[in-house]
Amino acid sequence: MATYSLCRLAVPASTAQCMINAGPDELICRKASSGVGPSSHASLASSQAHSRSRRRKGLGSAIKHRWLGERVDYDLQRLILVDRKLPGLSLRQDQRLISSQIGSAHICGTHKRSSRKQVRCGWMRVPGVLYKDADGYTLTKFNQQSLLRSVYQPTRRIASTLRASGVQNEPHATNLTTFPEKAVETVKDPIENHARDVEIKNFLNSKLPSHPKLHRGQLDNGLRYVILPNKVPPNRFEAHMEMHVGSVDEAEHEQGIAHMIEHVAFLGSKKREKLLGTGARSNAYTDFHHTVFHVHSPVTAQGSNEPLLPLVLDALHEIAFKPKFLLSRIEKERRAILSELQMMNTIEYRVDCQLLQQLHSENLLGYRFPIGLEEQIKNWDPETIKAFHERWYYPANATLFIVGDIGSIGRTIEMIEAQFRSTPAGMHYPVASHSTASMTGLNAHLQIPKLQRQVTAVVAEPLPIPSLPTPIRKERHALRPPVKHNWSLPGTSVMVKRPHIFQHELLQNVSISLFSKTPVKRVQTFSDLRDVLMRRIVLSTFQFRINTRYKSANPPFNGIELDHSDSGREGCTVTTLTVMCEPKHWVGALKVAIQEAKRLSKYGVTKGELARYSNALLKDSEHLAAMIDNVPSVDNLDFIMESDALGHTIMDQQQGHESLLAVANSVTLEDVHAVARAMLEYIAEFGKLTAPVPTAIVACVPRTLHENGIGDVQFCISPEEIVETMVDGLNETLIPEPELEVPKELVSPIQLANLHMERKPSFVPVTDGGMLLKVVNDATGVVLRRLSNGIRVNYKITQNEAKGGVMRLVVAGGRARETPDTSGAVAVGVRTLSEGGVVGGFSREQVELFCVSNLINCVLEADEEFICMDFHFTVRDGGMCAAFQLLHMVLEHNVWLEEALDRAKQLYLSHYRAMPKSLERATAHHLMRAMLGGEERFIEPSPQTIEKLTLPVVRTAVMEQLVTGNMEVCVVGDFSEGEVEACILDYLGTLTPERNPQIRKDAETSEKAVIIKPCPHVELRNQKVLLKDTDERACAYIAGTAPNRWGFTSDGRDLNTLIEPVPSTLIEEKARALAPPGVELLTGDGGVLFWKRPRHHLYGSIAMTLLAEIINARLFTTVRDALGLTYDVSFELSLFDRLKAGWFVISVTSTPAKINLAVEASLNVLKGLHGNRITQRELDRAKRTLMMRHESDSKDNTYWLGLLTHLQAPSVMRKNVSCIRDLPYLYELATADDVYKAYDYLGLDNDSLYTCIGISGIEATNGSSHVEVEQENYGALLHGRGMSTMTRPTT
Repeated sequence: MATYSLCRLAVPASTAQCMINAGPDELICRKASSGVGPSSHASLASSQAHSRSRRRKGLGSAIKHRWLGERVDYDLQRLILVDRKLPGLSLRQDQRLISSQIGSAHICGTHKRSSRKQVRCGWMRVPGVLYKDADGYTLTKFNQQSLLRSVYQPTRRIASTLRASGVQNEPHATNLTTFPEKAVETVKDPIENHARDVEIKNFLNSKLPSHPKLHRGQLDNGLRYVILPNKVPPNRFEAHMEMHVGSVDEAEHEQGIAHMIEHVAFLGSKKREKLLGTGARSNAYTDFHHTVFHVHSPVTAQGSNEPLLPLVLDALHEIAFKPKFLLSRIEKERRAILSELQMMNTIEYRVDCQLLQQLHSENLLGYRFPIGLEEQIKNWDPETIKAFHERWYYPANATLFIVGDIGSIGRTIEMIEAQFRSTPAGMHYPVASHSTASMTGLNAHLQIPKLQRQVTAVVAEPLPIPSLPTPIRKERHALRPPVKHNWSLPGTSVMVKRPHIFQHELLQNVSISLFSKTPVKRVQTFSDLRDVLMRRIVLSTFQFRINTRYKSANPPFNGIELDHSDSGREGCTVTTLTVMCEPKHWVGALKVAIQEAKRLSKYGVTKGELARYSNALLKDSEHLAAMIDNVPSVDNLDFIMESDALGHTIMDQQQGHESLLAVANSVTLEDVHAVARAMLEYIAEFGKLTAPVPTAIVACVPRTLHENGIGDVQFCISPEEIVETMVDGLNETLIPEPELEVPKELVSPIQLANLHMERKPSFVPVTDGGMLLKVVNDATGVVLRRLSNGIRVNYKITQNEAKGGVMRLVVAGGRARETPDTSGAVAVGVRTLSEGGVVGGFSREQVELFCVSNLINCVLEADEEFICMDFHFTVRDGGMCAAFQLLHMVLEHNVWLEEALDRAKQLYLSHYRAMPKSLERATAHHLMRAMLGGEERFIEPSPQTIEKLTLPVVRTAVMEQLVTGNMEVCVVGDFSEGEVEACILDYLGTLTPERNPQIRKDAETSEKAVIIKPCPHVELRNQKVLLKDTDERACAYIAGTAPNRWGFTSDGRDLNTLIEPVPSTLIEEKARALAPPGVELLTGDGGVLFWKRPRHHLYGSIAMTLLAEIINARLFTTVRDALGLTYDVSFELSLFDRLKAGWFVISVTSTPAKINLAVEASLNVLKGLHGNRITQRELDRAKRTLMMRHESDSKDNTYWLGLLTHLQAPSVMRKNVSCIRDLPYLYELATADDVYKAYDYLGLDNDSLYTCIGISGIEATNGSSHVEVEQENYGALLHGRGMSTMTRPTT
């Protein structure tokens, strides 16, 4: 679901990139059909300038680039253009090629948990896959000996001992067999050939193994439960109560009532509130097919060691089965939901609704959106709400999921039974037989036969009253969601639907989606898994061809995506071809997409493509299998819930890998070609009588088109033109795809040997003037190194991700080094380098294939302070060496191309023109421009500055920063000391040393400081943006100054320094003698003496983080819960690392009628901390939340990468290893006084506070249609077929 937040916003990428690109901490508008599984990477606790969360800045500017790929994201929080580029289908640890949009089997991926959105899991990311039969296929006695030699290679048995739970002798996958390369060879003997075919068929039709640790059960009242022991994170568990009722179950007059009950039941629970002080977190959401209440909790309460599972179960029981529908709570939540409705009503939400309405025009999925209808929400009384609850909230319609470090399964079951077995089963009367036709329905028992009267007025004997049917237990609806679909299948005599056009003034570019809807094919046999593998190969091939065939020139599209995925929320499988382009290029873009789909359907994949992607999938599967004991509980749980909804067999990662190996070698070119034809027939054979008819064709287009020198003109497109373009594209001549040569290495052994001889790389003392060549911190395991060419290296060996690693290159500078004459040069330059994708003598295509083959994912980004590159790689099969080679080539042999600069410029220009159509972007821009005094380094480059940039200018701006003396490299992963240090010497130590350090030093000296001054002009501090729109919406931002992460402010103050008066009885000499090391003696006015004491380097960061947590809790309690003025309000800090400045931002959404009151209430909370003092309970709760987050995140390599970043950076002087080592200790020591010291450093006086209110509606006049702002959605918005229609997390 799309969200607008100054914290983080991104636009969905293309299919192949969605499946491999999701940033761990980014809130991404992702396609609902993306098939990407859950991800659990959380934001770093400190010094995290270069993690994907990028310090959760409130506002600012930065740019991210995914090396060589084609995804563009926009970060509203930091007002940055975020480009997520990657080498073709290169992979990363959290969302790999193997876990992308898949049509069938699921083997668990990862997703950001904060929003609790339902996401389809990628099939190779298994925390499991659902099975009913644990038996593997065993060869018959018939010809085991002969066939095993030529057909099968039995794989190793998987240990039957439970890895995490310690329970022995539970079933696991056994006797899995695999097809060797010779398995498909023809056997000469006809009898033996027939026997082989029978054996293969029997094997493929055999059941997949089921997860050995997954325990299922059902209580007598019908409540189902699923339990999975899992030790990551340790001492914590997830408990989710899934009620199988959603918006599709609502009657005509109940639209939105399922969501209303979710709010009232969840927030009205007193037992849930008791969990708040225990370190537990809870939330809820509603979708088409279900309502979910979930709790993430410690196993025991801190201090008392009281088990928390019973308390959690008690709270979930009250929420689901014993809610109190108090009128006060109903009215409070009614206001909140109405605010949520307006907040959700973005252009993305409206586009999603259009897509769903066309895709599901024959059923309620196209019309029963979970948020509901405003006029109905306003009018429900408590009795109506209670009636819906009684109808659907009964035990048999619920499933309880518990995943985590729970210990004994038996004891967990006892607690479930103790809490839920007494809950009455829902009962109903069965429908009467036809013999008593008048006695039908739920009210049959209320009907009484009429008396028969004769003419003589004699009353006849009354007819006997039939006995009432015996009430029976209500059961869950067999079909979820309970809707009927019209399938897009071959041979169906259905007329082609006329393309639907949705035109809106807030759309900037064109997106055209072609849908095909088919039944879900449950993945329960080896044959099903084999089909999934082949579909994955087809999807990967298509996306790579799009990325490589057209990206070397200026393509007529911004993005083309092919997606094929199962949807539990919709109860179907949807194939989607989506084209995104500028309005003037839509014909060419649509033809390209159609032709590439037809090419793949007609000719299939090449031998090289089949080998390449099969190998990549197997590598990733092996990598995931090795991580079996490192999958977070929340990822396992989300995957299990989605698999349950789809009916897929659930396997663990090891089983998934073994099963994949068992079928991989049986896949042939002909088989994959057949799968491609079936998947793409609705496109490639469009218009033919025997072809499947597209379920829907939807074009989302703007009302106007920008013409240079003319301005905005009316944009016209018709359904007939779309169909004609498709037919023309299909009629053009196509040729098969040529084979491409994939380099095995980017740096040959001979080249490496020559570099060693020439550069003589070595390690030198870590510190200037020091003697230690290596510094090892035993408490953290962090190792510091320094190379002879000046590069600083930090690394840490972990087992967080088995045989996986991450790496980050950081160079100081960023956009802060831009001058008025080179405004935008760093931002556009980094994008240009990414768009080119050529290194040394290798083409873009070769580099992308190199990354695919080695499972490398690379991100290139620039922000206000730094340029950095992030790598995710596997250590297996030389993957780490390959990642270091890629980094070496990018730094040493980068190639700058004019056509790449043209594409980078066009991207920024298109993005800039989209800004006036976004209420959030325009509002945030006005605020930041006022607060920063129009500072161009922190806003999106204007068209004027972009147009004048040349290739030499942008190249110089970037390359002056990419010098060895300015580089720091951090590496975290499961490797040995020898492996990582060999790569460091070979590929970093051989980089060309910085030739002229003085150039860099001069640039550092001349860099303009960030200055945020108080503003006396009320009209600048308090602004309003009006945007014309068909619907009313409102948002507001409140901002002011704050210190940076290390305590420095733009006006020269220092939070990390304590200045205290010297006792008046001490003379200067005595005071100086008593001062401990590091304490200075200062003389103030009138000769008053002061001691200047340095605090811990992380003091300010700890205090500010606690302050943000407390302010956020108060904003929710007051503005949202008590006053009902908003659904979403948040306080975010933007803390720089290098620049001596920072700011905070409060973002709030509401209705136009209430937005001023919401801003006033938010300001009262912000300014009221001195009048309403922070309590010890508030402080303790904030500490627990942050500490638990730190402990959980410590199991993640990306988190550690952020902790290591800047440890040796000269530009971030205060960061050292103690900031990592002492972080938990500093949280424990922090007091309310420390938080107030940080609070006093915020700019809260009237001249320092800035507000900007944005209002859209029919009556609004767009007074800010040409403001200069960056961020959010670029180009044609790629929408997720309804993920934004799912309700927001309740809290």
